[in-house]
Amino acid sequence: MPEPAISSSLPRVLSGMRPTGKLHLGNYMGALANWVKLQDSAQYDCYFFIADVHALTTDYADTSNILPNTLEVALDFLAAGLDPKRCTIFVQSHAKQHYELPLLLGMITPLGWLERVPSYKEMQENLESKDLTTYGFLGYPVLMASDILLYQPQFVPVGQDQQAHVELTREVARRFNQFYKLDGSEVLPEPKVLLTPSPKLPGTDGRKMSKSYGNTIQLTDPEPVIRQKLKTMVTDPARVRRTDPGDPDLCPVGDLHKVFSTAETLAKVYDGCRSAGIGCIECKSWAADALVQVLQPIQARRASFTESQVFEILEDGSNRARARAEQTMVEVRAAMQLTPPTSARP
Repeated sequence: MPEPAISSSLPRVLSGMRPTGKLHLGNYMGALANWVKLQDSAQYDCYFFIADVHALTTDYADTSNILPNTLEVALDFLAAGLDPKRCTIFVQSHAKQHYELPLLLGMITPLGWLERVPSYKEMQENLESKDLTTYGFLGYPVLMASDILLYQPQFVPVGQDQQAHVELTREVARRFNQFYKLDGSEVLPEPKVLLTPSPKLPGTDGRKMSKSYGNTIQLTDPEPVIRQKLKTMVTDPARVRRTDPGDPDLCPVGDLHKVFSTAETLAKVYDGCRSAGIGCIECKSWAADALVQVLQPIQARRASFTESQVFEILEDGSNRARARAEQTMVEVRAAMQLTPPTSARP
């Protein structure tokens, strides 16, 4: 079996993303850009996956988009700069251990732990059109914990708002280790949170950038589309007329400038907006310039990959992921006395 892409002596990190289609700037700044930095640092053994089984927890009634969306997300991973020679990129469902470990961990996870997960009731309220009273949706946190623990990572890179998910994973690992040990040793290490920068990135309507709001700027949007979307973007409500001064700190366009514009442009934005020396149209045009500079090289990399190349990369990454996941499962099965303990360790 192929070995992991990077020496296992490095601390391992793991993270993933659901295949909801082409990714947007919020996905890029909130996760992808940070993953690329971790990979490029050469300090971590990086595993990044596309969580297609996760999609079934809410979209089980229509699975027709899962495969094409998986391809789109994989393309965006590569376009953003993830390199299959320096990290392991794989598809969740292609490593069958992602089906086995959730069943075993589900045997020991208290029902109350699942019902108290903040996203459980929140998603039921936000997705009222879907029947989420299913075993799979309730057990989603166990599936997520299994995804992480399968690779025995030291760190999970997340933004501050996602720490609760990792804490539940730590609790599940702790409970497993209380019940089961292998030769007196714990099998599932409790992963630590690796906090990554997650800048405030508003959508075109001023709310958090999200596909569900229809307010996104996609990584694949061509320049004319980016400029058109920014033209309609909401601004500081204090600027009713061109002559009214504004405040970039209260403006969604100002938030984009803080993330993507140069210090020189940002200084012009603050000075011009607060003095009413520039109008919102000009300010939005500068923001569009900055976004185009960021997205053009990403789009060029995306165009360099063929569909067959992407599937080959995913197959190779999934082979490596299966090999690493099976190392964990051999220990898990032996610790639970589902196989002779001699099969786990020499």
